[in-house]
Amino acid sequence: MENARLVDAPIGLDFEEAKGESDIHDREYHRMSESDDDPIAQWLKLAKARGETQESDPVLLNLLVELHRKIDALEGLIKNEKPDRIELAHYEDISKIGFTHFELKKGSLTEGVTYYGRIMMPTYPSRDIPLFFIAESDKLARISRMHQRDEKEWGSYFTARERVMIREMRASK
Repeated sequence: MENARLVDAPIGLDFEEAKGESDIHDREYHRMSESDDDPIAQWLKLAKARGETQESDPVLLNLLVELHRKIDALEGLIKNEKPDRIELAHYEDISKIGFTHFELKKGSLTEGVTYYGRIMMPTYPSRDIPLFFIAESDKLARISRMHQRDEKEWGSYFTARERVMIREMRASK
């Protein structure tokens, strides 16, 4: 697709072809969904649903939750625990992104093939976004499946990168 609007974005992608093992990929994709958040996120959602957070400062509450996650991550490092993620065969840098597409720096995709991947988003809080995508060329891919929460974050990141590009263009004039 030649008319996909893309902007520069310095992020990476772990991926592999989603063929016979697509059940494994589906399981991880669903496990990483919003419904399977960590225990602190589940607690926070329940507290919000019961109205227990109405008096709290939302920014401070989010910072405390992220601090708790960092402590959990440090504890996992000390105990030599690794996140329950499947090992993906390939890693490549993404050079450009769009709302529905992204482009890899090197051409390592096979046109028409469906892939499963994880993108580490450079946003706060940083986290992996699982997705399925279809190669439209050796470099260009169209996102075919992404969780709704992740779509919002992806769109926000795309918009922020677009703003950076516009500021850079204005500064160079």
